[in-house]
Amino acid sequence: MANPLSKGWKYLTSALDAKIDENADPKVQIQQAVNAAKQAHQEIAKQAAAVIGNKNQLEMKLNRLIQDQQKLQENARQAITLADQAQAAGDSEKVGTFTQTAEVYATQLVSVEEELENTKALHQQAVQNAEAAKVQLQQSEARLTQQLAEAEQLMRQAQQAKMQESATKAMDHMAEFTVDDNVPTLDSVRAKIESRYAHALGAQELMEGSMGERMAEIDAAGTDMKANARLDEIRAQMASETKQLEEDKRQQALEAADEVLAEANAEQEAAAESDADAPAQAESQETNESKES
Repeated sequence: MANPLSKGWKYLTSALDAKIDENADPKVQIQQAVNAAKQAHQEIAKQAAAVIGNKNQLEMKLNRLIQDQQKLQENARQAITLADQAQAAGDSEKVGTFTQTAEVYATQLVSVEEELENTKALHQQAVQNAEAAKVQLQQSEARLTQQLAEAEQLMRQAQQAKMQESATKAMDHMAEFTVDDNVPTLDSVRAKIESRYAHALGAQELMEGSMGERMAEIDAAGTDMKANARLDEIRAQMASETKQLEEDKRQQALEAADEVLAEANAEQEAAAESDADAPAQAESQETNESKES
């Protein structure tokens, strides 16, 4: 039988998670996802660094064992050479000493060579692990770059969604606005004005058929007759003024013509006198010339 307390607790936690996800800010959730991706990449980079560091450490140990192997081999050969020289010299004591020393070097050499083989195997495995770690790190970097780009895009979408929600809320608030009943509307004012205008037109139509309207028409006709007579007087006065103006212009033209004619006659008379004096002047000139000669 299921435990009611455990079941209720799971239900409450699930409901709380759903409520939190529903009311959570998308920007905060995006930032949480980005931080988690960065942390995961850091962990992978840390593990890759440890694997590569292990490989480097094994390489250092491998180089040290190779140096120890070479040194032990040289020492063992040197001890064997000295033992052979002592045996040739007949010094049995030195032969035993150098032989024991050579055996010690040989025992150490065997141990170093065994460790060297084990280290080579570990180093080979560490090299493979390091290459795999590098590949995994590169994949993590590419995945992180993609996630950051997606997060940036989601951040822009979240900003646009927030702006759209604000605009929608503003439109909803605008739709909730109601007209104040205490303030007259344009339609009611228009209806009132049209009603007054219609009543005024009706009253005017009634006045057109009344006696007062007829008397007003008679007065208007008398006024029009007086106005027409006055216009006739003005027209006659203007015609008289125009006629007098034309007579003055004609008189001025005649006077100007007389003056021109008088000037022409004077010029002709002067020319005639000049022609009459010309023979006398010529005769006088000839007389003078004859006297001089």
